[in-house]
Amino acid sequence: MSLIPSFPFNATLSNIPSTVGETSAFTNTRVDWKETLVAHVFKADLPGLKKEEVKVEVEEGRVLQISGERSKEQEEKNDKWHHVDRSSGKFLCRFRLPEDAKTDEVKASIENGVLTMTIPKEEVKKAEVKAIEISG
Repeated sequence: MSLIPSFPFNATLSNIPSTVGETSAFTNTRVDWKETLVAHVFKADLPGLKKEEVKVEVEEGRVLQISGERSKEQEEKNDKWHHVDRSSGKFLCRFRLPEDAKTDEVKASIENGVLTMTIPKEEVKKAEVKAIEISG
């Protein structure tokens, strides 16, 4: 299980192409990943974004990619800004999924600014133990 972050994050994996040129300072993307007995569940805070502004993809076999863009608020000529904290721009997060992830069954939904992605897990077959009779 490994996170493959892209700009504005500061770590990358050598086998995943860098996408620094495609992203900007949307730094508030927070993602949690938990593993349950039956699935991998990701939750991303994306306040103010609609589902049309977010893309969830599985690429390169088992890389989950979450991307999107928050548009900059239109500035009117006579507007005077006193404080700006909210970020805008593109974001991109990548996660390498483990072997047990059923990447063809990813489900995603967004509610109250939280994107939830659920990836079911393959059932791990328990090794069968067969008793061997000893002769003699």
